Amino acid sequence: MRIYCHYGSNVITLDGPAGAGKSTIARLLADRLGCEYLDTGALYRAVTLFLLMRSIGTTEEEKISMALKECVVSLEGGKVFIDGRDVTLKIRSPEVDRAVSAYSALPAVRDFLLETQRRTAKGRKVVAEGRDMGSVVFPEASFKFFLDARVEVRAARRLEELKARGEVITFEEVKTQLSRRDQLDSGRELSPLRVPEKALIIDTSEKTVDEVIGEILAVMAGRRSC
Repeated sequence: MRIYCHYGSNVITLDGPAGAGKSTIARLLADRLGCEYLDTGALYRAVTLFLLMRSIGTTEEEKISMALKECVVSLEGGKVFIDGRDVTLKIRSPEVDRAVSAYSALPAVRDFLLETQRRTAKGRKVVAEGRDMGSVVFPEASFKFFLDARVEVRAARRLEELKARGEVITFEEVKTQLSRRDQLDSGRELSPLRVPEKALIIDTSEKTVDEVIGEILAVMAGRRSC
């Protein structure tokens, strides 16, 4: 049974660090609510891939600004496209994993994708997940949630994802990568990872996906906005 939303801005935001379960929960929540899923992390990965393919480094801000004028990134049917080319698998490469936080912190990249995200959501009912959805991109969202989990739990989840893709990596390596990304995302000057105003914090460490979704739906039902 679907629940169709009729709330203010038509946007539900899920923020939080990598490995907290945002993507999985956002996809399933969007399906339950009859909304569209806005995978903003995929957009940042796509821009990172676009710049890496052109060998433009993070310090070359003028080149980045010029290159992005020729970049068209879109989400369609659960797939990610750059200039009409499907890059859904390519954006999950180890190279992109290592570089995405550094590129995501750049003003030119964030300004470019800020408009892309808002344009994508305009006139639609969406569940948007990322790191600054409720704080910067959609500050007027009707419902805001911040998903978190202990770094050990997030590393274990991430390790399973990487193994499923055939990558060879240790738990300690994944944990180190996540800790480093947490520091980069939380410490950056522009749009740092933080709990949005009026957002409900949900620790997913010991909860199943269904339990988290149930908690979110209960909060929404209690607010009588759906």
